[in-house]
Amino acid sequence: MELTCYLHPSWHPRIRPAGSKREWMDATPESFAYRCLPLAIANAHGWEVGSPCAFRARWNGGQGVDAVEIEVEGDVPESQRPVSLFGSGTITFHIEGLIRTSPGYNLWVGGPPNAAKHGIAPLTGVIETDWSPYTFTMNWRFTAPGEWVRFEEDEPFCFFYPVERGLIDRVEARMRPLSDAPELEEAFMAWSASRDAFQEHVARTQPEAPSDRWQKLYYRGVCPNGEPGAADHQAKLRPPAFQNAPEKGRCPMATQAKAVVAAVSDPHPIAAQRQAWRERTQKRQAALADGLTAIPILPTIPAETFLDLFYAPGVPVLIEGLAANWPAVGQWTPEYLAEKVGHAEITYQGGRNGAADFELAKDRHIRTMPFDAYIDAVTGGETGNDAYITAYNSTANKAALAPLMADLGQVPYLDEAEGMLWIGPQGTFTPLHHDLTNNLLVQVTGAKRLHLIPPSETHLIANTRHVFSDLHDILDEEKLAQYPAARQAVCYEIDILPGDALFIPVGWWHQVRSLSFNTMLTYTNFLWPNDAYKDFPTDQ
Repeated sequence: MELTCYLHPSWHPRIRPAGSKREWMDATPESFAYRCLPLAIANAHGWEVGSPCAFRARWNGGQGVDAVEIEVEGDVPESQRPVSLFGSGTITFHIEGLIRTSPGYNLWVGGPPNAAKHGIAPLTGVIETDWSPYTFTMNWRFTAPGEWVRFEEDEPFCFFYPVERGLIDRVEARMRPLSDAPELEEAFMAWSASRDAFQEHVARTQPEAPSDRWQKLYYRGVCPNGEPGAADHQAKLRPPAFQNAPEKGRCPMATQAKAVVAAVSDPHPIAAQRQAWRERTQKRQAALADGLTAIPILPTIPAETFLDLFYAPGVPVLIEGLAANWPAVGQWTPEYLAEKVGHAEITYQGGRNGAADFELAKDRHIRTMPFDAYIDAVTGGETGNDAYITAYNSTANKAALAPLMADLGQVPYLDEAEGMLWIGPQGTFTPLHHDLTNNLLVQVTGAKRLHLIPPSETHLIANTRHVFSDLHDILDEEKLAQYPAARQAVCYEIDILPGDALFIPVGWWHQVRSLSFNTMLTYTNFLWPNDAYKDFPTDQ
């Protein structure tokens, strides 16, 4: 199945894979709405188009095209502005793209699923996009006159996915007694009984963990007797991004089923030993899994699911909003941090700009300063990579930064979570490397952009010194000219925002760049084995 969006030179559609999150689902107690897997799958079951502008619109109740008033913010080209085109209380968005599907497939087009908007509703259409040379529009119809309705820039206004043409015509629909299917009836009755028993158990024991208060059978793709259901059961859906598309905002990261290590043609004397270490590490990780392969799409993933689907197989995952309710996420402004810690002396990594090996020679770059003076220095116009509190400073800074720890919450995958704190200005950079442990990065303030490369690409990225790449920066054209093989490496880009957590499996290459003043914590004390560093081959 091919899905192609043809672009005129003047078209720049904001098309992206649909996300699973909804604000109203986040707001439900313990985010329980995400336990309804059909909702989460529907949310992500296609691609969405973001509004090219912010605007508000109002309908006066009339039927003419002049009955709708639209006020657009900013200098926006006419072709990108929503318009009143058809009358009857509707507004119209022009889709900048000519979308084609494979023969025999239509395109279902409508509004984002499970995302009601007050005062206006999306209209839905099915389009034969396998032959049509025409663009199409997305239309919304007001539900109440006299009320302003607002769309933010980049807010999804259109949602689409392919459907097979003629399938509805071929359906044979009938109703039959459940007793006509004895095996199905037996499974249903077993589930009904187990559900009653489970609900009675929950009412009696009142378990504290949210994941222990729902049965999870359908979510896990398991039948009542414990046998697996459909082999292709999905608990997470991630449509692929359109290749060569102009991205705006968060770049979706494609995940891999497994990171299989390829043979490394590394001239370093211990390259073979390091390759063997990577293979041993991945085997130890994979041995932890119990075979579950479905991937959930929840803001917070239950610990057992995180182990089965991400930690054990070594698959990176972004957990959106994992720490969104931590006090620190809303409080850790530079002013708050300076006031909370005060004049306590801290260590940081300084003088990095003039040294190409600042990560290899960390001790040489240790500096000290009162914490409030450090905050003043990195927020008073001082940006870049020259002053950075990193994980390497954590032990020395533990006492000084202890007052901040009360603002942090718990992570269900960690054993008595104690993280390593990073604090720095916009522009700090950690060069391309891999760690010897599994890491969980939790962003508190600001944003960071990461580039991740699977272990299987090691032979392409010039690894001759410990866990570092000679390439240093996968975006550096000068370095890429020096190491051209790196251009072939599979590389994923992702932004991590306040409240988000990013799991980086052991052995995955990554580099990190701060997009603003930021605070972040790295956690390594998982509930499961995380000691691959013990047998990593070194030069010494």
